[in-house]
Amino acid sequence: MKLSSINVGQEVWTYQDYRELPNDQKIYQVIGGKLLMVPAPSTRHQNVSRNLEFIIWSFVKSHNLGVVYDAPIDVVFSSTDVVQPDIVFITRNRLAIVKEKGIFGAPDWVIEIVSSSTSKIDIKLKKDLYERFGVREYWIVFPEDEKVEVYLLKGGDYKLRGVFLKHDALQVNTIERLKVNLEEVFS
Repeated sequence: MKLSSINVGQEVWTYQDYRELPNDQKIYQVIGGKLLMVPAPSTRHQNVSRNLEFIIWSFVKSHNLGVVYDAPIDVVFSSTDVVQPDIVFITRNRLAIVKEKGIFGAPDWVIEIVSSSTSKIDIKLKKDLYERFGVREYWIVFPEDEKVEVYLLKGGDYKLRGVFLKHDALQVNTIERLKVNLEEVFS
């Protein structure tokens, strides 16, 4: 399917349809076969993302623990579920899911940074998707409220580990010994 314009009425979007979308600098994702487009993130969002990624990547790299990617990176769960999380971590022993065109399978840890245009997607749709496909740890970061909700996968379901605020230091479950000082994230 060659797309010169996007058929928003298309019933089901697949990974192949997604790959053929025009390179128009927009952020597209497919969840449950539905095409979603969100605006570019705010500068506050980008600052929080950069701070988090730097903290995580520095630790992961120095301990040779795996890889960290930030958006835009395709995470393909199925032919009708393709998303671009803000930050993902994959452990060294699972690097086989990392391919040239993206990540094909569940990352070990996903972080989404919420903005007003993505809150419903991040808090409900993506949380359900990550839970269903087995992402072990999911952080939802709220830059405006300077808080982080942490969910851990237990028995196939997400359990809220807690809500952490700017002055908290947060131990990462999927990366032993990595503690994130949220003051550094929200500065």
